[in-house]
Amino acid sequence: MSGTENNSEHTLEAAWIRELAEILHETGLTEVEIEKNKIRLRVSRQGGTPAIHAIAAAPIHARPAVAPVVAPIATPTADHPGTVKSPMVGTVYLSPSPDAETFVNEGDTVSEGQTLLIVEAMKTMNPITALRSGVVKSILVADAQPVEYDEPLLILE
Repeated sequence: MSGTENNSEHTLEAAWIRELAEILHETGLTEVEIEKNKIRLRVSRQGGTPAIHAIAAAPIHARPAVAPVVAPIATPTADHPGTVKSPMVGTVYLSPSPDAETFVNEGDTVSEGQTLLIVEAMKTMNPITALRSGVVKSILVADAQPVEYDEPLLILE
């Protein structure tokens, strides 16, 4: 490979990185991957910070032909009528600040409209409130955990 080809590949990869970083910023996603010209490039971020912390580029032939796929185990909690699900992709927080008490604990009685936790999306804190009164049976997420749209967060009984 000539120096010109290598330089143009780096320019192309830099353009992909910028494009993927912009997609992360616009959508609030934490990771995005693209594959072009036998190169796979992954850009991800951690904890909502805009800095890119990992970039991996490698020719496709260097990767296994078939990657193992781990399917999530279906849990009956997702179908429970008291399951509170995330309305968005983001990061879940169980308390209003790192040094504060959690909004709720397992076994707590909650009222309709009471804040259960927060989902941060694109630097906006979105309170997730109880749609009905009940008892917190189970908290299914950890503090500062990334969550997907419609992911079960906790169960009210």
